[in-house]
Amino acid sequence: MTFAEVMSGIFEGFRITASVTALGMLYAVPFAFMAGVAQYSTKGWAHAAVTTVIEFWRSSPVIILLYAFYYMLPGFGLRLSGLTVGAMVLGLNIGAYGSQAVRAALQALDRGQAEAGRSLGLRRWQILLLIELPQALLAMMPTFVNQFIQLVKGTALVSLITLADMTFRAKEISQLSYDPVKVYTGLLLAYFVICYPATVVGRWLERRVGAGRKLVHDV
Repeated sequence: MTFAEVMSGIFEGFRITASVTALGMLYAVPFAFMAGVAQYSTKGWAHAAVTTVIEFWRSSPVIILLYAFYYMLPGFGLRLSGLTVGAMVLGLNIGAYGSQAVRAALQALDRGQAEAGRSLGLRRWQILLLIELPQALLAMMPTFVNQFIQLVKGTALVSLITLADMTFRAKEISQLSYDPVKVYTGLLLAYFVICYPATVVGRWLERRVGAGRKLVHDV
């Protein structure tokens, strides 16, 4: 097979890779915000419970979670599709890491702003939505772009639960062509083509965030 044919075959799995990535983000972003805000806002047993959930998804090996949800849940009468399991596990894993960016961005804000909001009669949730989150959001964005890249690369693991993504297609082509060097070089290039534009966006956002912070500091 020519290298062009190898690349064409690998990109036949792009639809699955893109689907897992998109659905994974639907899990990752809400979970990151809810868990990060909850960890920032709660104390005592509630804080411990939120932290436990975050650490479960952040510390557990993704490959074990994929196998557990895909192969073990049917034994308890719950059968999920490979696409659902892949998106959920990867999304919540990435979301757990993202929650720490949310928490850290909120904690980095000047406490005086929350006190000013309370002096104006705003409730705690109003201070969070109207004052804290809008300022913290810009600081979170570069991290979320990086987490998106990690999610795209993580989709390579869904080939282990029979999803025909790009990595799965590369394995098939390698078995047919007996040329793993060419095939996996092509797979590496395929992921680079997908992830590099996001990397460029992430660097641009980092520069914008840095410029914004410098402007505020100068003022």
